[in-house]
Amino acid sequence: MPGPYAFDPELAPVVELIPQSDPEDLEGARKSLDDILVALAREVDETGVSFEDRHIPGPEGAPEVLVRVYVPDERATPSPALLDIHGGGFVMGSMAMEHAGALAFARTLGVVVVAVEYRLAPEHPFPAGIEDCYAALQWLHASAGDLQIDTERVGVYGQSAGGGLSAGLALLARDRGGPNLCFQFLGIPELDDRLETASMQAFTDTPLWNRPSAVLSWQRYLGGDDRSNVSPYAAPSRATDLSGLPPAYISTMEFDPLRDEGILYALKLMEAGVQVELHSFPGTFHGSALMPGAAVSKRGSVEMMEVIRRGLKA
Repeated sequence: MPGPYAFDPELAPVVELIPQSDPEDLEGARKSLDDILVALAREVDETGVSFEDRHIPGPEGAPEVLVRVYVPDERATPSPALLDIHGGGFVMGSMAMEHAGALAFARTLGVVVVAVEYRLAPEHPFPAGIEDCYAALQWLHASAGDLQIDTERVGVYGQSAGGGLSAGLALLARDRGGPNLCFQFLGIPELDDRLETASMQAFTDTPLWNRPSAVLSWQRYLGGDDRSNVSPYAAPSRATDLSGLPPAYISTMEFDPLRDEGILYALKLMEAGVQVELHSFPGTFHGSALMPGAAVSKRGSVEMMEVIRRGLKA
């Protein structure tokens, strides 16, 4: 068991049951995650929402991008929209990870949700993934008439690496002059390849994500160990100008190596005049929200839905 860490009493017993995986075995990790998603899919409530997969134009010279579009049966039109970017350390995961959450967002908030199947590293290192997400944002805006959405109320949502990609996308959209984003939800975001914060240095054996995991994640995403010219669209913590970005919500977990980079990014956004809500949840670890029965997870889930509702003016 990792530690000793002062985990929330409701989470501590679960930590002992989390299997220790080999971060070097990427194919094994991918298969394990896919198996879990197949099992979870049997229990998802799909009522009240229509969804379909679409292939949309990819970045110039690149393949088409697969997206899944969720449209609530009941909504006011034109409605807000949310671009949903999955996590997985830039190297694993799929839009299937977002299925239950995307259904809940669409059904509860009355918004259109578009989940993105971006290309993964190391087969497709930066900038493949972020460019696929940008192509999805472009398509979402271009399809406003068909989808009956309000282009002034389009936000981006991501957790973990998805949070890092969401932050990078907000920077990219600003610097390319659009398409517009009105809000960014950055959940436990992976933002800084330099791995120098106190939490990143300290948490070498925390469950589900730790310093060794982060080292491999960035090596694979950036295509090696060269850090001489890392783009802020890959590692948003490196951005020197955060002005003009959309309002943000950032969550961090107490015993997560990503904790401090999320907090520092929130502070930098505030210093740049960007409206930010920051919440660091005590006693938690990266991915502890996967234990939804714990009171701290319930609080986080309720807060997430409310801040997205406010961010999209839904």
